[in-house]
Amino acid sequence: MNVKIIARVLGLLLVVEGLSMLVAMLVALLYQGPDVTSFLVSSLICIIPGLVIAFLTSKAPKNISKREGFVIVSLVWLVFSLFGSIPYVISGSIPDYTNAFFETMSGFTTTGSSILENIEELPHGILFWRSLTQWLGGMGIIVLSLSFMPIFGIGGMQLFAAEVPGPTPDKISPKIHQTARMLWLIYILFTTLETLLLWAGGMSLFDSVNHSLTTMATG
Repeated sequence: MNVKIIARVLGLLLVVEGLSMLVAMLVALLYQGPDVTSFLVSSLICIIPGLVIAFLTSKAPKNISKREGFVIVSLVWLVFSLFGSIPYVISGSIPDYTNAFFETMSGFTTTGSSILENIEELPHGILFWRSLTQWLGGMGIIVLSLSFMPIFGIGGMQLFAAEVPGPTPDKISPKIHQTARMLWLIYILFTTLETLLLWAGGMSLFDSVNHSLTTMATG
C-alpha cells in the first residue's frame, strides 16, 4: 500500500473543503455576519496544509489500488469532519470541539442528527455551511473528487468501487470520471430547480437554498 498516493488524494480533498468554506464566507459577507473571519481562517487551515501535502507527494503513483481506495474512503470522512468542525468552534456557534465534530460528521454523512437547539439564531454563514456539508455528503465526497482528479493524473476506478456499493464501475461507465461529472451535474440541476420552486412559493432565497441543499441530500 502506497501512503503517498493516499496522502495526495486527502491533501487535494482538503483544498476542496477549504474552497467550500470560502463559499460559506461569501454568504457571511453578503449578510454582513460575524463569522466572516471564522471561515477565512478555517479555509486557510484547510487549503495551506492540503497544498503542502499535494506538493510533497506530487511524484506519488497515479494509479490507486483497491486497498488504497478503501483506506482513502475510510479516512476522508474523518478528515473532512475534523477540519469541517473548525468554523463552528472559531465562530463560537459550537464552542465545544466534540459537539462541533458530531455536528459536522452528521452533516457529511447526512445522518440528520444535531446538537443544536436554536438553529435559526445562528449566523447565515454557519447555517449555509451546515447545509453545504450535508449537500456535499449527499452525493459523496469521493464522487466529487473523481470529477477533478484527471486534472492531476490520478485514476479513480478503485475509489468509486470503494465508495459506491452495488454495481461494478465498469458496468456503469468505461469512463468513471465522466460518470461522476454527470452525476454531479444532475445533482446540481435538481438542487437549483428545488430552490427556484421554493423561492417561487414564497420562501426567502436564503431559506430556499438551505432547504434545497439539505433535502436533496436527505439530511
